[in-house]
Amino acid sequence: MTYILAIDQGTTSTRAILFDDDMAVIAQDQAEFTQHFPQSGWVEHDPEDLWATTLSTCRAAIAQAQVAPAQIAAIGITNQRETVVVWDKATGQPIHNAIVWQDRRTADQCHDLRGAGHEPMISARTGLRIDPYFSSTKLKWILDHVEGARDRAKKGELLFGTVDSFLIWRLTDGVVHATDATNAARTMLYDIHKGRWSQTICDLLDIPMQMLPEVKDCAADFGQTKPDIFGQPIAINGVAGDQQAATVGQACFAPGMMKSTYGTGCFALLNTGYTPVVSQNRLLTTIAYQLNGKPTYALEGSIFVAGAVVQWLRDGLQIIGTAAEAQTLAEQADPHQDVVIVPAFVGLGAPYWDADCRGAAFGLTRNTGPAEIAKAALESVGYQTRDLLEAMSADWKVTGIQPTLRVDGGMCASDWAMQFLSDIIDAPVDRPVIRETTALGVAWLAGMHAGVYPDQEGFSARWARETQFVPQMHAALRQTKYARWQKAVTATMSF
Repeated sequence: MTYILAIDQGTTSTRAILFDDDMAVIAQDQAEFTQHFPQSGWVEHDPEDLWATTLSTCRAAIAQAQVAPAQIAAIGITNQRETVVVWDKATGQPIHNAIVWQDRRTADQCHDLRGAGHEPMISARTGLRIDPYFSSTKLKWILDHVEGARDRAKKGELLFGTVDSFLIWRLTDGVVHATDATNAARTMLYDIHKGRWSQTICDLLDIPMQMLPEVKDCAADFGQTKPDIFGQPIAINGVAGDQQAATVGQACFAPGMMKSTYGTGCFALLNTGYTPVVSQNRLLTTIAYQLNGKPTYALEGSIFVAGAVVQWLRDGLQIIGTAAEAQTLAEQADPHQDVVIVPAFVGLGAPYWDADCRGAAFGLTRNTGPAEIAKAALESVGYQTRDLLEAMSADWKVTGIQPTLRVDGGMCASDWAMQFLSDIIDAPVDRPVIRETTALGVAWLAGMHAGVYPDQEGFSARWARETQFVPQMHAALRQTKYARWQKAVTATMSF
């Protein structure tokens, strides 16, 4: 028996999942780590936590399965995107905490770049909007604020990477400094049309290009792990940012296919084939995956707060003890109360792109309680998804969007939330048998490159649906509720 080890390094936890040669999950382990909030709107991770949880979960999954390292054909790595790590090339030690994709500290810097007229050029090259969400201004912040950092970077003493690059560097004991095209495409430094780092943008932000990793296909040779990490070297053969890995895991290989992942945030990707589509509705143009040197493009809509709104119910308001209780509470809500929550805790993503906006609640009454708040929180994710679908429909008119939305991520386990999603978007929602599609996607990339797993066609044939949710809401109610949501968003942004 041959196995593939998938490392899924996420925003709030790290997981390791071991797949057998039939792509079935045989063991997994997960570990949460501390979130650091130095100031309002700032979000950081200790890179050593990311490394430690990667090691511990991988070793635990291997031990749990009682698998010998020699039986593991390859490793795939998928990761939280846009998060920035800068480390010492000689020692491998980070010079600052990782600045997380949710972090908004560079909002003023982004405002200045837009005001200076740089957004058209940057968007044309990268497919992205100027926003604190992306890696480039976070990297510039570290170089500006850590004493001596820029000088050291110019001397070749410091390296930059998204989390995948940092883990590859550590796993290979500093032999490989690389990333894949999907992660590179999220930095706001990479020309997605020419397939290379943009000298123009690096010069604009005063970022030394020697800091940047080599960019490879999603299925490629990323080196081998240091022998003493797992007992013997294991090849790293697959890398993709988490949302692109989920797109692959959902087998969205045909233009017009679309998936939506509900983790900390929500991210919808629409495969547009080999042609990058420039959005007229404030969506992002990005790389869905790159194989054999050829990128497949996508339109992406990013929602900053999805599963995080459930964490807020649990940790902030403390009205639930576990995430699963949100659904139970929502089911008890008074149907006659029309509470709307706009969870703009760290700004609003697509299609609004308002970094300064903060959350709000509307329609509160004397009788509003935890159940109504929980219901409104879950509904907010459905509303935000519809915002993305409306924008995508307006942008993509070539062959049309497939009528069914494929979903994954932790929040898709809630039947209540998925039924509301189907109701509000007025389309079927398919939940797959294997919900760990992010890990599955990168496992397939690694396994396919290692010769263990089938090609795209063979992989697509194995995708299986567990449950399909179909619209049950009356059309008039759907439009009334969505109109109320749009009004709430407008009011929140104006405030």
